[in-house]
Amino acid sequence: MYEFQKIITSIFLVVLVVFGIAKLSNFIFKTDENVVAYKVEVIEKEKAATSEKVFDLASFVSLGDVEHGKKVFKKCAACHSIKQGGKNKIGPALWSVMQRKSGELSDYNYSKALINHGKTWSFAELNGFLLKPATWIKGNKMGFAGLKDEKDRSSVILYMNESSDQPLPLP
Repeated sequence: MYEFQKIITSIFLVVLVVFGIAKLSNFIFKTDENVVAYKVEVIEKEKAATSEKVFDLASFVSLGDVEHGKKVFKKCAACHSIKQGGKNKIGPALWSVMQRKSGELSDYNYSKALINHGKTWSFAELNGFLLKPATWIKGNKMGFAGLKDEKDRSSVILYMNESSDQPLPLP
């Protein structure tokens, strides 16, 4: 019985202390009005313009090499074919993708986002897309997170450029 009294007394003291501290802090820090701690104004366009980095295409392309790109492309090969005459898989075939308009293959069911994107795949366009596909073309159905490493992206783009009937000249 004595143990039971100790437990009940301990619980009562804890509840009393917690509520007592809450009441005491309300008394000490009492305010008569609702106070907004911070007012945050967001000016996105100006901030984006000042933080925008100029993309140097020639320096970017010089980071990569075709053989490294062939190795990195293995991440893409589960969904894309890059062989001449290769079939579409989960993603479209990528033979001669450079200078092709987004959503252009007639035998692949593209997302509306890629069809409406309407841009031509170039070194710069592929760089942006491969960095983070979901944010570069919002609403596309490619579930790949992207290639964060610049050398990997540059190498894959060079490999994709070489996998073409008419590779583009390097900048």
